[in-house]
Amino acid sequence: MVSPPPLPRPPHTATDRGGGARARRARPGDVFALEGDLGTGKTALARAFVRALAGPDEDVPSPTFTLVQLYDADPGTIWHFDLYRLEKPEDALELGVEDAFAEGISLIEWPDRLGPWLPRDRLTVALSAGDADGSRHAVLTGGPDWARRLQTLGESLS
Repeated sequence: MVSPPPLPRPPHTATDRGGGARARRARPGDVFALEGDLGTGKTALARAFVRALAGPDEDVPSPTFTLVQLYDADPGTIWHFDLYRLEKPEDALELGVEDAFAEGISLIEWPDRLGPWLPRDRLTVALSAGDADGSRHAVLTGGPDWARRLQTLGESLS
């Protein structure tokens, strides 16, 4: 796994930029695993990502209760999963994760709930709270295919 140094992230403006930067490099089959405690910005990041591809006025609610939301966008359908309430990994199959991984762009909050169904070829975005100033930190890791893309992304966020 490739892991650049943590990027400091002020609250929502930088989260929006980060989501947009990731979205512009997305292609069907990409999986983005969004990790972090409650309130660290996973949904805000996903919202910025979706709006960067589906349009700035796209309504992007948290899928906490629906578990998955789909969005038509260019270059492909975005599947936004929130698996916090998932009881067992097998339940994710009923949500269409296999189709999402094969044909769509997947944003997954609480990806650890997928267990063995979490793809190895993914970009993990680990979000954490920063200091008392409300900042956040994002650590990006990915397999070999992501090394070049992470380098480009890191340069565009600095």
